[in-house]
Amino acid sequence: MIGQPLFITFRLRGSLPASRPFPVSHLTSGQAFLTMDRLLDEARSGPAFLGLSPIAELVKASIQYGAELDHYELHSWVIMPNHLHLLLTPRVSMSKLLRSLKAVTAKRANLLLKRTGKPFWQEESYDRLVRGTDEFRRIRCYIESNAVTAGLAGTPEKYLWSSAYRGSAP
Repeated sequence: MIGQPLFITFRLRGSLPASRPFPVSHLTSGQAFLTMDRLLDEARSGPAFLGLSPIAELVKASIQYGAELDHYELHSWVIMPNHLHLLLTPRVSMSKLLRSLKAVTAKRANLLLKRTGKPFWQEESYDRLVRGTDEFRRIRCYIESNAVTAGLAGTPEKYLWSSAYRGSAP
């Protein structure tokens, strides 16, 4: 997967109800992803720590730092209250990339939240190899429109925690 664009989503631990069944046999993997993402966007249960500005800022800084370290080429991203989406081209293994991003953000966020030692991120993540320029454009649009779809902003450019943001920082 190194050198190939990837769409990656991961979420906070406990952000979906453990008892939420998915009729996997009736859904494609894409449909299951959209169902999960809609539940996350509604944020009716579980933690929403990424909706706190100091936590979102440290996650944003960590995402950008990974690109500065040349771990990946960062194309698009959004930080939602309980999950995030990334579109990137890895230059290191996915395990190294996610391990480092999740570890540093979990430790720092838990310190800010005075929750030292508690799980922050859900262990698993969703990733999809991007196949072609049309799919790349659709995924970029999906990511940058996610805050609008969830009712967090009127336009992608007005959502501070996104690569689409086009305003002045607070």
